[in-house]
Amino acid sequence: MATRWGICSVGTISHDFAVALKTLPPEDHQIASVAARDLGRAQEFAKLFDIPTAYGSYEDLVKDPNIDVVYIGSIHPEHKRLCMLALNHGKPVLCEKPFMLNSKQAKEVIDFAKEKKLFLMEAIWSRFLPGYEQIRKEIAEQNIGEVRFVQASFGQTISHLERITNKSLGGGALLDMGIYPIQLASMVFGERPTKIVATGHLFPTGVDEVCTITLHYSNGRMAQLAAHTSVLFQNSAVIYGTKGKLELPEKFWCPTKLITPAKTYSFPMPETTYKTNCVNSTGLCYQARAVRECLKKGELESAVVSHHESLLLMEIMDECRKQMGVVYDIE
Repeated sequence: MATRWGICSVGTISHDFAVALKTLPPEDHQIASVAARDLGRAQEFAKLFDIPTAYGSYEDLVKDPNIDVVYIGSIHPEHKRLCMLALNHGKPVLCEKPFMLNSKQAKEVIDFAKEKKLFLMEAIWSRFLPGYEQIRKEIAEQNIGEVRFVQASFGQTISHLERITNKSLGGGALLDMGIYPIQLASMVFGERPTKIVATGHLFPTGVDEVCTITLHYSNGRMAQLAAHTSVLFQNSAVIYGTKGKLELPEKFWCPTKLITPAKTYSFPMPETTYKTNCVNSTGLCYQARAVRECLKKGELESAVVSHHESLLLMEIMDECRKQMGVVYDIE
């Protein structure tokens, strides 16, 4: 039986997630309904992707008995409310990253999902891509020896976008882009940092234009990370070990190439005839497949992006924001 998805919000990432779902076998994945605050936009989205039902409110979608799981692709200040809404109506949830605005919200939502005994996962799609699976394998097999240092940076010219500069929209480089290098370091080292050092430059609106982060781990291991909203970086990442390195030469958050000491791997993304908004975003299909497997097994969280991991990432970003002086309105 197919996993029936309900999609909350019809913005950029929801569009690409729908495209990704369309690359998967229809006997495994179907989009059963979509909702937006504007019914007309929901109906346009439904027509584009052949979705049978469109709603003009998120409340109506979560009440739909014909969906098995809700995907939340809204802006992150809405994540807590929509997660709680879906969970309260008995629906498992896949929620876009960053998971919440802060760790307090994250803990509340995770605790509620556990209370309701419902699946909940943050959509850190990078973790499910074949390139990231190969990274975990290379590290587990100690092909580069002991990992000592991670370097990753993400920079794009997106500071003209309101969602980046507007504090009420959860703006800033850290939450929008910094989540990617931070999650990579966290996946590689697999533990809580012993020390966090963050600095940045703020827009006049009080959110960060740029942030640089140094994460210290046990035994002298470190990660040097950066995110910038006004300049284009190489967007590469390198994982350095005592016997070699793993290199993601470009688009490290959605890589199609991984260079290892032994060989260079290529990971082409699924093809589609639909237009997409974000680079390599058909790769969102891998996390959808993972959610389906978790639901089939009756699991309440993913081992790849666990509740503990999502909470840890939010706590790291809380500390980074504290050091930079970024405070959101809800705080």
